[in-house]
Amino acid sequence: MKVILKADIKGVGKKDQIINASDGYARNFLFPKNLAVEANKENMSKLKAKQDSNAFKKSQEKEEAKKIAEKLSKIQLKIPVKSGENGKIFGGVSAKEIAELLKENYKIEIDKKKIELKETIKTLGARTIQIKLYEGITGNLKIDVISK
Repeated sequence: MKVILKADIKGVGKKDQIINASDGYARNFLFPKNLAVEANKENMSKLKAKQDSNAFKKSQEKEEAKKIAEKLSKIQLKIPVKSGENGKIFGGVSAKEIAELLKENYKIEIDKKKIELKETIKTLGARTIQIKLYEGITGNLKIDVISK
């Protein structure tokens, strides 16, 4: 019997996958626990509509990420900090601060976890950092850490 899984089941399959299950397993385990539905025409059309909707949503998110990457490439973000001699910074510039400045100055909201900093920035100067926006799409942001 062909069934559409409603949830991930270890050793059987992933959510929204169509599998062949024995009649007894489907009727006595999967259906009563609401883990699957029969793969009839109605349920197949619902699954197809859901998959189309998810594909459209992903394409929209990808387009949005491309637009943000383009905006980021044009930005030169200046970060004023207190510094001592030899260009050393008191404290450091973290991904959180960069995300807050982007939101405050340019109305671009980016999760701080997507900003790729190996460690906090502890010296003055200009550099380019990468920001992961979507699968396969990264934006480059030029930042300039300057003394107050």
